[in-house]
Amino acid sequence: MALLFSDEEVQQAWTELDEPQLDGGWEFFTETMNVKIYRLYNKETGLYEYKVFGSLTGCAPDLCADVYMDLNYRKQWDSYVKELHEKDYGGQKAIYWEVKYPLPLSNRDYVYVRERRDLDVGGRKICVVLAKSSSVSQCPEKKGVIRVKDYKQSLAMESDGSGGTKVFMNYFDNPGGMIPAWLVNWAAKVSAVDVCCNQ
Repeated sequence: MALLFSDEEVQQAWTELDEPQLDGGWEFFTETMNVKIYRLYNKETGLYEYKVFGSLTGCAPDLCADVYMDLNYRKQWDSYVKELHEKDYGGQKAIYWEVKYPLPLSNRDYVYVRERRDLDVGGRKICVVLAKSSSVSQCPEKKGVIRVKDYKQSLAMESDGSGGTKVFMNYFDNPGGMIPAWLVNWAAKVSAVDVCCNQ
């Protein structure tokens, strides 16, 4: 199977476990449940990109990674999922995810590729998961649903030495459409916390 992400992208994710890269306009946003969230404003979109650093107590990294990769389990805890599955689209495996939005807003859907790599870095067991939007022509857009074409996420996890997981996540999502930027930014923050804390 061809690798979807470069070794450099993988390394960039896990090195932030050691040294958070917060130069260039990143600002502290909020802290909750041993997790700190920073954000970076994008002038072109009016939206924020997020970085999340923290520790998940009482959950080992292998279990966290398995839960994160489990699409069926996500359908159980995430009430905003309307449809979520992985499928082969003409030789390209991709994930299709439709997210319920409250009326009068249209639902959004994503087609994205994802890759997990389990690494041994000088004796450290580190799991990295990368995801990004993919333009799979065999998955046409649905009427009344807006396709999200600008989505990326990177996640790195390792043991915190106390039975928990040290975690780093970088997240950006531009849902498009006519949604006020403040609402999009709020939803992105909630999503980042959900992914890290509600596993």
